[in-house]
Amino acid sequence: MKNRYLYILPALALALASCEPSFDNEVDNGIYSSGEADFSTYVALGNSLTAGFMDGTVFKSGQENSFPNILSKQFAVVGGGVFTQPSYADDTNNLGGLLFGGAPVAGTRLIINMATGSPENLKGTPTIEISKLQAKAYNNMGIPNAKSFHLLLPNYGNVSGIISGTANPYFVRQATSPTVSVLDDAMSLNPTFFTNWIGNNDVLSYSTSGGVGAVSGVGANDITTLSVFKESYEKIIEVLTSKGAKGVVATIPDVTAIPFFTTVPYNPVPLDAANAAALNAGYAQYNGGLAMALGAGALTQEEVTQRTIKFVAGKNAVVIEDKFLTNLSAMGLPNYRQATAEDLLVLTSQSVIGKPVGEDPTKLNGVSVPLADQWVLSKDEIAIAKKATIDFNEIIKAAAASKNLAVVDMNAVLNKAVSGLRAEDGQIYTADYFKGLGNLSTVMFSLDGVHLNARGYAFVANEILQTINMHYKSKIPLVNPATYSGPTLLPNNN
Repeated sequence: MKNRYLYILPALALALASCEPSFDNEVDNGIYSSGEADFSTYVALGNSLTAGFMDGTVFKSGQENSFPNILSKQFAVVGGGVFTQPSYADDTNNLGGLLFGGAPVAGTRLIINMATGSPENLKGTPTIEISKLQAKAYNNMGIPNAKSFHLLLPNYGNVSGIISGTANPYFVRQATSPTVSVLDDAMSLNPTFFTNWIGNNDVLSYSTSGGVGAVSGVGANDITTLSVFKESYEKIIEVLTSKGAKGVVATIPDVTAIPFFTTVPYNPVPLDAANAAALNAGYAQYNGGLAMALGAGALTQEEVTQRTIKFVAGKNAVVIEDKFLTNLSAMGLPNYRQATAEDLLVLTSQSVIGKPVGEDPTKLNGVSVPLADQWVLSKDEIAIAKKATIDFNEIIKAAAASKNLAVVDMNAVLNKAVSGLRAEDGQIYTADYFKGLGNLSTVMFSLDGVHLNARGYAFVANEILQTINMHYKSKIPLVNPATYSGPTLLPNNN
């Protein structure tokens, strides 16, 4: 299943690394203005998308291209002050990842190894130690993995909660005290302007886990309860604006727009006629049981057709478990069916599809053995995530309207990116996953398939700047996404 890009020269990677961000046009303080906003103290609240997370982690050079840091440089033209981010000076080898007590607890950043043509974790041991506390409030208060209600929690930065999972390792590194909340530290800087892009994880974690969480809850893989989201989001906005600060909020993107769900096809299993026939024989008893269930009135013909497993010579859909099917456990029948174009296989499923389950070489994931729920976001789970996204975005927009805040509809922006977004230079950029030289210079997402790359964060910055200029009558220069880098290509991964 690996694609190979051996024709990409090492020199290309070096050329990309040398690219420096620049303004779309020459900066002249005389033609720019802050309008109705005050950018002297800018604070950014959010999660990993705000922190500058990309390629599976936060790393020193990647964090420099967080969208808040890009914004701060543009704000400086119209009176913006110093903008600080959590220090990654201890990321000595630019690997990212995390240590706790000297032991690795999060992986290094992803790169493309040109010797294999595949995304891989950069080899090496992380040097970022969680327990090396910085105890400082930063202008960039983006906390990876945070949900809306996490920004209000005391002890979310308490190192003693790392093992139990009640604390966030990224916030632990920077929290000014063990009991302070993210919002408390943000407000200690007395912001005059803010961005707030929180809420993605309130839906995303359910989706990236293949819908294994609860539809309404506060667990790691749950979709946040609507009332909890509403109360938390409105509280955050109320506090952020309590001292007169103005700002921008962003909506939650639809998960179906990101490469984590659009890269692996539903039908990636190639078979010849003999292997297809052998697999069909293996599922004959299951298919026969469906016919019996139909005769007993336990199933409709429509569901029998949906659940019948049939392989053919050529490309085949994977077999999956689907908890939304009629429960036939009393008849000894599992909830199996083959995936359709309405289902989404998560990016990480490509590492298990067609691979043996245990030591039996005949038991292959997604073929002779159905893929577990965690590897697939079924059509019903997609509908649940979409409904939550719509509901949460209505709350976000209403909260912003109550305080006359600007709103950037990131949901609409990233949906448009599926077919391509045209930049000022005429280039079209897409929400595709890295596919080699063909889309190297246009892809907006990093190698984890969830987070943007530097180029993508520049696009986000531009969307925010355009919204600010319109809503607050400001005149702030934009940036050129073309001058920001995409995936990191290395000749090898030694």
